[in-house]
Amino acid sequence: MDKPAIILATSNGIGMGHLTRASAIATELKSFANPIIISMAAGVVEVPKIAGVRFEYVPGRDRKWMGRFAWDAYLRDRIVALIDETGAKIVSFDGVVPYPGIIAIKSIRPDVKLVWVRRGFWQKSSRSYLLSLQSKMMDLIITPGDFGQSYDKGPTVNRGDDRLVKPISIFDARTALGKTAARSLLGIDQNRPAVLVQLGVGEADLNAKMSAALSGLVDWPNLQVVLTKDPIDANGNQLAPAGLDIKIIRHFPLAHVLAAFDAAICAAGYNSVHEELAAKIPTVFIPNIRGTDNQAARAAWAADNKMALSVDQSDLKQITATVAQLALQSLRDNLASNCEKLPAVTGAKEVSKIFEELINQPNQQEKNLGKTLWKLKVQDIFGRGWRGVVYSLLQLLTMIYRWFRPHKDVLVNKPDSIKLVEGEVSDLSKLIKSGDPFEHVLTGASDRYKSRRTQIASKAYLK
Repeated sequence: MDKPAIILATSNGIGMGHLTRASAIATELKSFANPIIISMAAGVVEVPKIAGVRFEYVPGRDRKWMGRFAWDAYLRDRIVALIDETGAKIVSFDGVVPYPGIIAIKSIRPDVKLVWVRRGFWQKSSRSYLLSLQSKMMDLIITPGDFGQSYDKGPTVNRGDDRLVKPISIFDARTALGKTAARSLLGIDQNRPAVLVQLGVGEADLNAKMSAALSGLVDWPNLQVVLTKDPIDANGNQLAPAGLDIKIIRHFPLAHVLAAFDAAICAAGYNSVHEELAAKIPTVFIPNIRGTDNQAARAAWAADNKMALSVDQSDLKQITATVAQLALQSLRDNLASNCEKLPAVTGAKEVSKIFEELINQPNQQEKNLGKTLWKLKVQDIFGRGWRGVVYSLLQLLTMIYRWFRPHKDVLVNKPDSIKLVEGEVSDLSKLIKSGDPFEHVLTGASDRYKSRRTQIASKAYLK
């Protein structure tokens, strides 16, 4: 008997959080299902290295390969086509906002179970007002556990509409390499201390944080500093102070080789916290304030519980001084020891069991999405008082205005023909970065599926 297919879709967030969680879940699903990952993140090309499953790249609406309204229909039709190709029983979405194209799947394939993997620690924003509407469109909501759960005061907390599982991480102590093997694989000196630095560069504030962090490592004797990208700005200027022995490595995923490092410096995203701390690596967290994720609160929990060090991301002097503390062996030993108290990161296995149960559940009666969406929208508007009404009306007026008068500076990059690319081609990363529209189909796709995908793409963005 063929294994049932499960589609794991992810948005393109800041970093690899959504995609890595989906990969961890896919790994556990393989025992009884055929998981397929589709993602708007360029990092989807790394999926085979993490989970060893088939995947597809989906252009996000920010790629401007098609208009906004065309993209919603494109996403819906594309996932429906994949459902028909694979016989998928479940579509799971990991992202902050379930796009209209995700929710609309149910209107075409009502028998498919729709799941939202909804990470907590949201910043407070206008998006929180839509939680009720979005949540009621789902068959199931799963919340990945967070080490710092008690510090989450965001809008997703205490809603009672989800199933909480343990933290989800691709770190696995059973398969992770030991220190000697990890260093040998990475080409790191076995007898010198090593620090992993995973910070972004590019914008001025990110560059300043990188320089401040690296400056804190200058006085650590005989240190080797390991980065995944060169610490230079857009003009080619060096962000690292003189005197540091810097090594650039190209290895993915790093979760399997974290034992190679005596310490780490990184943002406080979901992935980083549930990899570094699960691996008991003494870490300085420098929260990223971009996006929906409340990294400052997560980092504060880690610092208050002496699991890691944290800083005010805007205080460059504090960053340098705090990073310098990592040179103290006693401090590193204390942080690593405290991490022994953390729960196991076995959430992916729990999700796998939930999905197995969900496949065998009888289908609910088909929902009338049109009536439900309208009802929920009315409740959403008038349940928020005068300010909520004004806010929603302004949103509605903006949408209507932009329908007739779209932004003049948004140019859609329409191709002359549809280019199909299948499977794990070597130049897929280059194609994604190039900006030239193409359609990626999973390995072993049928001719019928390729034909359908060509039709969908042609309708969405062909001249």
